[in-house]
Amino acid sequence: MFILGVALFIDLVFGDPPNAFHPTAWMGSLTTFFANHAPQKMAGIQFVYGSIIILFGGLIVGVTGWGLEILVQKLSLPVYLLLGGILVKSTFTLRGLVNVSNQVVKSFQANDLEEARCLVSWHLVSRDTTSLNASQVTAAAIESVAENTADSIVAPVFYYLLFGIPGALIYRFVNTSDALLGYRDEKREWLGKASARIDDLLNIIPARLTALLFFFAAPFSGCDPINAVSTWRKDRYKTASPNAGHPMSMAAGGLGVKLDKVDHYVLGEDGRQPQPDDLIRMVRLMQWAVGIGISLVMVCRIGFGFI
Repeated sequence: MFILGVALFIDLVFGDPPNAFHPTAWMGSLTTFFANHAPQKMAGIQFVYGSIIILFGGLIVGVTGWGLEILVQKLSLPVYLLLGGILVKSTFTLRGLVNVSNQVVKSFQANDLEEARCLVSWHLVSRDTTSLNASQVTAAAIESVAENTADSIVAPVFYYLLFGIPGALIYRFVNTSDALLGYRDEKREWLGKASARIDDLLNIIPARLTALLFFFAAPFSGCDPINAVSTWRKDRYKTASPNAGHPMSMAAGGLGVKLDKVDHYVLGEDGRQPQPDDLIRMVRLMQWAVGIGISLVMVCRIGFGFI
């Protein structure tokens, strides 16, 4: 529990380290290395190879995490908390999402739509943003912050609480592999199938927990909890992902905005077009949700003796 607090402190004060020192970047390099040697033909063989990437890579990451956890537990308490906090922090990012969102808002305030498009494309979404208008760019950013609250904060913390440092690192490896391979193009359709399905499975609970946290956080962040639940009930299954629709629809309803990914889905159809100020509110909603989640963990741990 104390390690989680240290990890959160490190994230908020220092943010993410450079890629050269970031375990997630190493995981991405490991996945890319395996993917570059993948068979180019035959869907079945590609699927098996992609499954091996996840199993073998997950084993490497899990065993490494297990060894590191045993090692730091043998050190003095201050060093144990510091190194354990660094390891856990490497699996999630809160400050990074806040910083990118603030940069997007500043671009809008400077009337630089092109810069906002580039920031959202570089850091938040994989879709082509070159033809999106200001409202669509804002919507894409809101969607990404909502989904990444689940994928990049709640889920790794959830698996850390269940399985310690190895659990958080294995989750991060699967999620990183899905981000690199989970696309339906000719090269990765079958190669990334296993990573996509396992990532979906691992995020079933965290995505729904995130939606619940958004509901609890709504009154504290200027959002409407009743409309949030109404929109979630109508729209949570409209996305291709079985999980992304839960936090995104709850956020859309809470903010009172329409999140429209052209030719894919519309969440909060009765809402207004999002504006840059709504991205600020989305960040506030995320921060309150994380704060409430950490508080609940502390209550469960200190007050009831579990987690």
